[in-house]
Amino acid sequence: MKYTPIDQALYINNRKNFVKHLKPHSVAIFNSNDIMPTNADGTMPFRQNNDLLYLSGIDQEESVLVIAPNASNPKHREVLFVKETSELIAIWEGEKLTKDAATQQSGIQSVYWLSDFENVLHNLIVEAETIYLNQNEHLRAITTVETRDDRFRKQCKAKYPDHHYERLAPIMRKLRPIKSQPEIDVMQQACNITEKGFRRVLEFVKAGVMEYEIEAEFMHEFLRNRSKGFAYEPIIASGYNACVLHYVQNNMECKAGDVILLDVGAEYANYASDMTRCIPVSGTFTPRQKEVYNAVLRVMKAATGMLTPGTKHNEYHEEVGKIMESELIGLGLLDKHDVANQDPKNPLYKKYFMHGTSHHLGLDVHDVEERDRTFEAGMVLTVEPGIYIREESLGIRLENDIVITGNGQFDLMANIPLEAEEIEDLMNK
Repeated sequence: MKYTPIDQALYINNRKNFVKHLKPHSVAIFNSNDIMPTNADGTMPFRQNNDLLYLSGIDQEESVLVIAPNASNPKHREVLFVKETSELIAIWEGEKLTKDAATQQSGIQSVYWLSDFENVLHNLIVEAETIYLNQNEHLRAITTVETRDDRFRKQCKAKYPDHHYERLAPIMRKLRPIKSQPEIDVMQQACNITEKGFRRVLEFVKAGVMEYEIEAEFMHEFLRNRSKGFAYEPIIASGYNACVLHYVQNNMECKAGDVILLDVGAEYANYASDMTRCIPVSGTFTPRQKEVYNAVLRVMKAATGMLTPGTKHNEYHEEVGKIMESELIGLGLLDKHDVANQDPKNPLYKKYFMHGTSHHLGLDVHDVEERDRTFEAGMVLTVEPGIYIREESLGIRLENDIVITGNGQFDLMANIPLEAEEIEDLMNK
């Protein structure tokens, strides 16, 4: 891993909170993600299972975490299994975690090689009444590939059919949305790296550059600051491309007079940042471009102020929609009489602002959440309103990452240029 190791206290505290949600005499099992193949003998870059990482800090393939709070053997109340290293592996792949290194990283004292997994687990399951198994239950997940958790779930239920089984996903949906200070610190680091990339790009962009060249500038800055790279597929969308919400081809020329929508974020220590900025290719916005830009900015600022404990997500988005409605009328894109007579279930503003205002952020870009849960202090959400005018080949979206606190909001991206005039000034230095 490129990033500086995170203090094990984060993972010790996460496990302490986790066990409070388990039934008595239970055992919970988390598997690492697979290393996925490409073609021939190639593999994709490894990305750890976020739930296992959240509870252990172990960022290595072929790892298993077992938590059994009532185990008769105190040493087995939390156990970590890692891939046994060897001289041959060290030569071909580099050294893997030793048992001591795994303990230092996770705070778990009982570390075994993966070859001991079945024997140790059997002893724990024999004592247990309930087995908790993990599965990706994200609302947006479309899973066609069988994971290690999927395979283990089949094996476990076949071998121990008479135990009571519970799902781990509901517990993780309760825990992960509330970020501890160490997590917020790591996310701040990701945002700081994103800022460096954006400032680099402001100096680089001019008429004639290709969208993929801008992507390369971000990647250069991210990697040189210990990030693995983008937290998600970057969107570098100039001109009409900005009106395509998930445009990722990034292969067009940036032309004079156009605006580029940049939806990018660096990852750090597996935590995501998520930023959107819009910049003029020529270094100066036209009056119309700035008019639309400032309308989106006003909506963004109003929405940010609405992120307070006790607010319901759906009601929040509805209120943002009303603010956006007013801005679109001011821009001449909607008629106030048509708005007064619109179908409330299909508001007219959605022609120009058709996506959500916010999503949770953390180890996942669209972090796990309980949708009907009101906002709480410690949650981190994006704020990303947008206006997309296809007939004008203009798309403006602005996005910052916001921590909800007990007395307001803390903007993790407060230092990233946002005002139109500041962006113009930096591009024309």
